[in-house]
Amino acid sequence: MSNIRVYTGESLASYGFGDNHPFGPDRFYAFNQRYRELGLHNHVEEAEPVIATQDMIERFHTHEYVELVKARSLDGDGFLDGGDTPAFKGIYEAAATVVGTGVAAVDAIMQGKCKRAFIPIAGLHHARRDRAAGFCAFNDCGVVIETLLNEYGLQRVAYVDIDAHHGDGVFYGFEDDPRVLFADIHEDGEYLYPGTGYAEETGKGEARGLKMNVPVPPGSRDDVFDLCWGKVEDYLEHHKPQFILLQAGADSIDGDPITHMRFSANAHAKAAERLCHIADKHGDGRLLIMGGGGYNRENLASAWTGIVQSLIATER
Repeated sequence: MSNIRVYTGESLASYGFGDNHPFGPDRFYAFNQRYRELGLHNHVEEAEPVIATQDMIERFHTHEYVELVKARSLDGDGFLDGGDTPAFKGIYEAAATVVGTGVAAVDAIMQGKCKRAFIPIAGLHHARRDRAAGFCAFNDCGVVIETLLNEYGLQRVAYVDIDAHHGDGVFYGFEDDPRVLFADIHEDGEYLYPGTGYAEETGKGEARGLKMNVPVPPGSRDDVFDLCWGKVEDYLEHHKPQFILLQAGADSIDGDPITHMRFSANAHAKAAERLCHIADKHGDGRLLIMGGGGYNRENLASAWTGIVQSLIATER
């Protein structure tokens, strides 16, 4: 039995906005094809996606907002926000599958059925508790964190984000919660959506000083990533997380059509490898990685298969 689970069922591909949209269903297939060509499926345990109950979704989201998504899902008309996140028929079920798969992965890890898990179509980090944002209908990261805090009683849950876009839905959702550690390397909000995540944003109330935003300039390469990543590791080592969640958006890699970052896929493989060691040291190995953004299909295939390779290598 492998200590690594990868969620590969095709129902994850249903979360996408059409083949001509940057967030299209083909993103799943770009990863899955490369993953199988490399034979990585022979070294992990594969698992099927799971659809969340409404109660699970409402661990993070308001009831009124969830009901709005259900209603828009029936006719597929309009947007769930000001214009970034279009509705489509079945979007509720598609988004609920992303959420439910995240919760299933957490349950498997917390119950000792595996140590690490990877979900390619996941990490919808922009959705707020009461609204959609930035292609994200439901915030599966937020639901997962609420599950760890309130269903499993953890006191130090670390959310790490290397997507080019700031994980604003997660940051503001837990800005005043000292149980949630937050470290986010992203393109400076002065140049890129959502325009948040400045270095001086370090948490509020009891969590003041506990969050870390690391904005970097457009065009940043691996040398910048390495410098920033060292700060993330120091932060995590200081706080000793009991569980680590990584949002591994591939839109921070050189050549993405909607960002300006120039990391290589090596950054993602390195992040996964290093987080495995930190998780082993402080959190019984517990690590969940979510694919996140990424709109160059070659980049996301390289980054995400590199992550799975790192997970496999650390188990040998």
